[in-house]
Amino acid sequence: MTPSERTELRDRLRSRTLPAEDVRRARLIVLLAQGKSYLAIRQVLGCNPNYISRCKGRFEAERLAGLYSHHPGRAVEKRTPALEARILEWTRRPPDGSTHWSSRKLAHHLGISHMMVARVWQRAGLKPHRIERYLASDDPDFETKAAAIIGLYVKPPLHAAVFCVDEKTAIQALDRLDPVLPLSPGRLERHGFEYYRHGTLSLYAALNTKSGEVMGKTAARHTSQEFVAFLAEVVANQPRGKEIHLIADNLSAHKTARVEQFLAAHPKVHLHYTPTYSSWLNQVENWFARIDREVIARGVFTSVNDLARKLMRYIRRYNRAPKPIKWTYRDPSHRIGSDTNLSGTGH
Repeated sequence: MTPSERTELRDRLRSRTLPAEDVRRARLIVLLAQGKSYLAIRQVLGCNPNYISRCKGRFEAERLAGLYSHHPGRAVEKRTPALEARILEWTRRPPDGSTHWSSRKLAHHLGISHMMVARVWQRAGLKPHRIERYLASDDPDFETKAAAIIGLYVKPPLHAAVFCVDEKTAIQALDRLDPVLPLSPGRLERHGFEYYRHGTLSLYAALNTKSGEVMGKTAARHTSQEFVAFLAEVVANQPRGKEIHLIADNLSAHKTARVEQFLAAHPKVHLHYTPTYSSWLNQVENWFARIDREVIARGVFTSVNDLARKLMRYIRRYNRAPKPIKWTYRDPSHRIGSDTNLSGTGH
């Protein structure tokens, strides 16, 4: 082996851009030059004796040129507009009754590479394996009601308090029959499959949109009477005579005669209902998702009273450093409206 060949082989071993097979052949020749046996080379490279003999013979006959692959593989498929349109057309609906294609399944059907399908889908922004759900409001006054509620968030009336009010119903006090295995290195926290349900309760909450503080109250049932009692507590915690705006959804318990009587007795209290199927406009739903995630979903509760105690403890500690919710609307394309294409994929 000449010095120039040694230098070239050493450069190939250090390369991070050459094909792995080219680097492997270069390492094989270097090991042979070092006097390594076939058995030692097989252990290092994980190859068979025929591979070693073939590479050795090519190097002896053609020197460095013999180390390049003699089989460059098939030509790369070219993505033409016609092929791309064909892939997108077939993506709309599989003919075999399944709900969506996988890249490999569609590639097999069209007789092309699955990477070609994946690149076309990426270029078109298609993800057939994923699905998003939506619920469009059928309220004819949706825009008026939504604008009024958003106005309370963005520019609330001066010297007035704005609260988002709602209840989280039927919270289960679940107790695990098996011990909880704690989090440890390399292992997730594990809960036993079996559980015992001690009962349920409801949690009423009022989120102050300005400060982010939450007032909470637990109740055995969610009734109009309990709702009115909670509203009375909210009003009692505010200075006398202060304007109070309450945002609530369209639950039947929020629209009873008891609620009307309460509002008549408190002319400074104004109740704003979200549009139909639009409780997401109520910011307290975001906070409910948080308490469900951090307390309820993985909690272990020995009784209904234990559940109530842990919920109220969380609320007290949350109020030590509350944060108001600030919404951003970054992608208007997610909006569902009357002009949305509901008949196809939209590509």
